[in-house]
Amino acid sequence: MNSQGHGGKKHSVQEVALGVRAHRQQLIAANIANADTPGYKAIDIDFKEALRIAQSASQIPSTTLATTSSGHISGVAVSSMPLYPLKYQVPSQDSADGNTVDMDVERAKFAENSIMYEYSLDRVSGHFKMLMELYKNLT
Repeated sequence: MNSQGHGGKKHSVQEVALGVRAHRQQLIAANIANADTPGYKAIDIDFKEALRIAQSASQIPSTTLATTSSGHISGVAVSSMPLYPLKYQVPSQDSADGNTVDMDVERAKFAENSIMYEYSLDRVSGHFKMLMELYKNLT
């Protein structure tokens, strides 16, 4: 299954999944980094929901920022970046400082997400290798 990407490019589900997995990894890493921050609330995203949102967003054409002077920083493409609804971690046990990070849970999520990221990366990489081989055989 492909989604229409930015600039007319097609993105496979695995390509879109890579972006969602990378975003989720950043959230999990932030949770781990804030494990000792009083009042910090652990956050995550629902992968399936985020993937659905990302696939829908990949069908929206990107726009670029206009500059009015050569001295301005050139505008990079602004893709209607999807905003994934955040889920707040329900603490498995009460914490005196209000922090909801459970390091065991976060480490497990980090490991699982890493494995799934590698899987998606392997699928995308294999697809491009196959296309390169086909191209070589045609030329």
